[in-house]
This record gives sequence, C-alpha cells and structure tokens, in this order.
Amino acid sequence: MGDRAHTHTGAAGRAATADRPTSIRNVVLVGHSGSGKTTLVEALAQTAGAVNRAGRVEDGGTISDYDEIEQHRHRSVQLSLVPVEWNGYKINLLDTPGYADFVGELRAGLRAADAALFVVSAAQEADAVEGTTRAVWDECAAVGMPRAIVVTHLDTARTSFDDMTQVCAALFGGDDPDAVVPLYLPVRGPQAPDGHAPLTGLTGLLSQRIFDYSSGERREHPPADGEREPLGDARNRLIEGIIAESEDETLMDHYLGGGDIDVKTLVDDLERAVARGVFHPVLTAAPAADGSRQGVGTVELLDLVTGGFPSPVERILPAVTTPAGAPRPAPVCDPQGPLLAEVVKTASDPYVGRMSLVRVFSGTLRPDDTVHVCGHGLTDPGHEERPTHEAEIRVGALTSPFGKQQRPLTRCVAGDLACVARLGAAETGDTLSAKDDPLLMEPWTMPDPLLPVAIRAHSKADEDKLSQGLSRLVAEDPTMRLEQNQDTHQVVLWCMGEAHRDVALERLRSHYGVQVDAVPHRVPLRETFATRCSGRGRHVKQSGGHGQYAICEIEVEPLPPGAGIEFVDKVVGGAVPRQFIPSVEKGIRAQAARGVASGHPLVDVRVTLLDGKSHSVDSSDAAFQTAGALALREAAADTRIQLLEPVAEVSVLIPDDYVGAVMSDLSGRRGRVVGTEQAPGGRTVVRAEVPELEIGRYAVDLRSLAHGTGRFDRAYARHEAMPPQLAERVRAEREGVSD
Repeated sequence: MGDRAHTHTGAAGRAATADRPTSIRNVVLVGHSGSGKTTLVEALAQTAGAVNRAGRVEDGGTISDYDEIEQHRHRSVQLSLVPVEWNGYKINLLDTPGYADFVGELRAGLRAADAALFVVSAAQEADAVEGTTRAVWDECAAVGMPRAIVVTHLDTARTSFDDMTQVCAALFGGDDPDAVVPLYLPVRGPQAPDGHAPLTGLTGLLSQRIFDYSSGERREHPPADGEREPLGDARNRLIEGIIAESEDETLMDHYLGGGDIDVKTLVDDLERAVARGVFHPVLTAAPAADGSRQGVGTVELLDLVTGGFPSPVERILPAVTTPAGAPRPAPVCDPQGPLLAEVVKTASDPYVGRMSLVRVFSGTLRPDDTVHVCGHGLTDPGHEERPTHEAEIRVGALTSPFGKQQRPLTRCVAGDLACVARLGAAETGDTLSAKDDPLLMEPWTMPDPLLPVAIRAHSKADEDKLSQGLSRLVAEDPTMRLEQNQDTHQVVLWCMGEAHRDVALERLRSHYGVQVDAVPHRVPLRETFATRCSGRGRHVKQSGGHGQYAICEIEVEPLPPGAGIEFVDKVVGGAVPRQFIPSVEKGIRAQAARGVASGHPLVDVRVTLLDGKSHSVDSSDAAFQTAGALALREAAADTRIQLLEPVAEVSVLIPDDYVGAVMSDLSGRRGRVVGTEQAPGGRTVVRAEVPELEIGRYAVDLRSLAHGTGRFDRAYARHEAMPPQLAERVRAEREGVSD
C-alpha cells in the first residue's frame, strides 16, 4: 500500500458525491474515550484536502462542530459524519463517541458502516482499551466486519508502539494473534532532554521504504545503511501472516522454500484478507504539526481504507420483510434496484428542524420523492415483532454535512449516506422504501437504559412544553426510554448513565426550551396484611331529605405473593342488598389502590363480606362504596401492615477477575446470588435477585467496580416483604414528606 500513487481530489468547496457504490467506503471509527478519534478524523480530512491548514472547513465552521454540550465537556457525545474524497473514492468517516453512556450512537455508526477503524491510544493503560472496545470488536467479528487498528498519541512521551501492538494482538487476536500485526513501523526524530522522541515518519514493512513527514509533506526515500536490518523480524511476521490468510495455497510453499514473493502480490493478498475481515493490520497516525498539511500516517491510512476496506456492494445486507412480516429476497446494493434505506440517526437543528442521517442500501433516494416509512420503534418494548408505525412521507432536501454547512445533493445512491430534512415523524431505525413496494429491515439491537431519572417541570410554562419535548428527545435517542409510572406518578427517563442523563437534560433546555428538575426516583412499593383481621365500615349521615346509610362487616386475610385482591361475598339473608354488593367491592378495591397505611397499593389479600345493614331509602351505591373503604381502613388499623418491595432478577456479565468483587457487592445490596455460568472470552455471568431499592445506580456503580468491562440486565421478578427496620425508615420518610 505504500507504493501507490497519491494523487487525489480534495473535497473543499463542494460536497463529496459518488455515482457508483464501488467508489464508496463507509468507515466507522471506534475507540475508548480520549483515544483521539475526532482528532484523527480532522487529520484525515486535512490530508484529503477537505479542510485548510488551520484545521478549519474551507467555507466556514469546524469539522468537529457537534454542539455546545459536547464542546463544554470536551468529549463527543454524538455520531458525526465527515465525507472526504481520496484517489477517486468517497470516504464517509463516521466518528463515534468513546464514552460508554453513548453506546446508542456507536451502534448506529456500526449499522451505517461497512468497515471499522479501532483507535487506541498508546498513552492510556491497556485496561482502558479493553473496557470499552473489546465488546465492540466481538460484535464486528460476529458479522465479519473488516477491522484495522490505529495507534494514536505516539507523539507523547513514554509511549511504545511495540508494547501497544502486543496489547492489541492479545486483546483482539483471539485464537490467531498473528492476524494482528503492523504494516508500518514508526520513525522518531532526535530525542529531547526529557527522553521524548517525536514521531516524524513511517517505515513500510512491505516496500521497505521510509515515508518522511518531517517537512509537513510526505516524502519517500530508501532506508539508510543499517536501517534495513531491524525491519527483518517484523517484515517476516507480516509476510507470514498475509500468506497464512492468502487464497493462493502455493504461496506458503514458495515462501518456505526461500523464494521471493512480489510486493504487489503481497499487497493484493493483504487487501483481500482485510476486506474479508480475517486480517487486522496495525497502523499509527498523528495530526499534522502547525502549518503542515499532512499528518504522519494519514496517507497510508487513507490508502488502506480505499484499497483494503470493502465497498458497500460486498456487504451482506440485513434481512428484509414486508411490513406484515412476509420474507422478501435479500436486497443487493444496486442504484437501479428498489429503494431500501434506513434512518440511522435523528437530530434536531435549531434552524432547519429535524434532520435524519440516512444510509441507502438499495436504489437511489432523491429530493421530493414520496417514500413509505415504517419502523419497529426501537424505543418501544416488543418492537421486534411488528412495525409500530407506518406513513407515506415526501422527502425534503438531501444534503451532505460538512462542519456547520449542509451542502445540497441531487441524489444519494445505494451504499452512500446523506442527511434528509423534513422526514416527518420518522424515527431512528425506520425503513424507507418505495410507496408501491413497502419493506421493513430487520432492526439492530439497542441496549436497555438502566439508570432511572425522575424529573418534573421547573415551572408552569415548562410543564406545558414538557410532553412534546420529551417525546422528541426519546424519538432521537433509542437508548433513552420514557416512563409515566402509574404507581409513583413520576415521569421517569431511563438513561445509560450519568453523562447520558446530563446531556439529555441539557438538550431539553437548550434545544426544546424545557427546564426540568431531577427529583429522587421512587420505587413502586406495595402493602399487604400480615395477619387475619376484621373491620366494620359504618357510613350513616342524615342532613335533611335523603340521607346516606350503609354498614358492612368484612374479614381480611393475607394471600400468597402475586394473588392480588380477591373479593368474596358471604352475605346471607339479604343483610346487604344484592345490588349494593358490587358497590362494596368497588369501594374496597379503590381504597386498596390508594393504600391503607403508607400510601402504597394494597395487594395479596382476600376480603370477605360477611354482614351489613341497609336502609330502604337512604342506602345507595355511593354510600356502600364509602362503607367498604372505611371497613378496609378499620381492619388495617387492627393488624400489622407489611411493606413489599420489588425484587429484580439481575444478570451481570463480567471478566473472571471481577467475579469476587461483583458477588460481594451484590450481597452488600441485600442480593441473593442464585448461580454463575461461564461465558466466552474469559467472562462469567453472575445471576442474582436484588431488591430494586438497592440497584437504582447500579449502572454507574458496576462501571466503576469492573473498570468499564461489565454490563448487566434486569427484569422484574416479584414483590417481597421488606425488612422491618427498612420498612420503618421508609414510613418515617414518607411521614416527613407529608408533614
């Protein structure tokens, strides 16, 4: 790859376009937070001529202009598209957040891309690389996505390319660490007094040429005397790795027999192995120095993307059905084929409104087309079974993002990406297809948000806008779930973590003009009777004219968990007229829903109506409802009311090294570990039952406990009796709030 010509067309001043899928490369950049993905995207764009030497877009705006939230926190929290051109290819660079809270943006980037660059920082510990990128590497491996590795920050002190390459081979090589080897070795300049030697160029292991960037422009020359010998071992490992993955079985015999293999043959085999996803070269890159145009290694990286990564034509597309679920033939990436596209990201622009980033898989999308939109609703439970919404929508303007600019496009062909304005209520994950041939793509998986955040409007004006603002926020971000809890009467946003929560609340304020306050999240508790007891409800009032007269006597006994409220009629002799017995039951159930002691719903009891009295004139439906409620409250006053708390089934997936710490932590949360089982990759699944009161912040705490390497899921199991001491504290807190 180091021997190719490097003439290219810059993208500055116009939108990068493509007419053929084979001339497109869609590449997602993946890596841990702080690895330098956004800086690398800027360096690649600068080398490709898309930005000027100051790192600015030629016609205004910055290449990494996300929004004020991200710039305030100095981290990327959104998927960002930067299209560039190189050697006649259009490259769509998809920059993803490295922070675990924004995994939804990462999943969207993986869906839109055909290959991945894993960016790792030589200045960070191996644990940081493993914690946030190993799971993504496994996801890519499962679908055969081609991957390469870029080592950054080698221009900082006390960094080693060799050490980082060994870390990557151990983490990502799996059963074949020889498939993770460098293509180039870094060349360093004179050593400074502090021991730091700056990165000035690369040595190509195949071409055995030096690529010198010290002047700001890439220059090529042969190695000097004595520089060729140190390349021997690294070059031999690279050649052996390429040959092992070659489809030409005669190459290995020829090589072992001492024969030379043409560099062009090796490069061609390397590119085919990378495109098949079985060989993962390691490269290095650094941004250009001030006043320079090309960053170290950026030319080599762009050559790898265009030569080694596959075009959209080579990608196996997701399964497709009709909206009714009938299977359809597998689509192909053909601009002349039927339209099939997908919304991979939805965002709101304060000036142009909602914008949708769309990947076209088949056909050609044009402005003013009328398309069929249907989706599973990635934010809705059970979305995998049937579409939750369908509509026919006229497509607005197509544009290509470029910093703050949106450059108009006349079309978007199969394999390409574009921003689409005014797609109505289309959500992330929705399928776009021809109106006369509606299709539905298999959805991609999204993690469940597990951090609850209860919110309320800051003022009456905010309350009027809250519902619309929240619905738009959730439609843009499938990793966020909105809950209107019927038991606690709270509005709850379920988020991925604290950073996700902070960004969501700030977006509500800055984009939708809604100020909200976070309030303590309340877990839905229940009440039940601890023993059998009885009660008498007497509702007798006379105030002129028709009065109110109803008396009923009940017996209450506890039932097994999950039984709910059972009502039994044992009245004899018509003491309570038949028409008023349903009234008694209605009053009892209404009081049970309100609670009888601490304001939580009453469950798991049998209420038996034994006797009562009525009046021929003054008895009524309302009177017996009131009497039933009074009887239940009187019964509760004569017995011990037990508080019940929800218990969740929790499954924690963590590396084996953290099993002991996680099990100890779960026990400290009043959890019961019910079993463990081995998982692939040296990991363990710990299954436990834990009260929900104890795991409200577990999404945050587990990340700290397992250094970002663990994940968990939870599901409601049942309600159980709360320990007496804790129940008393909950009651006291409620009484304090009431006072």
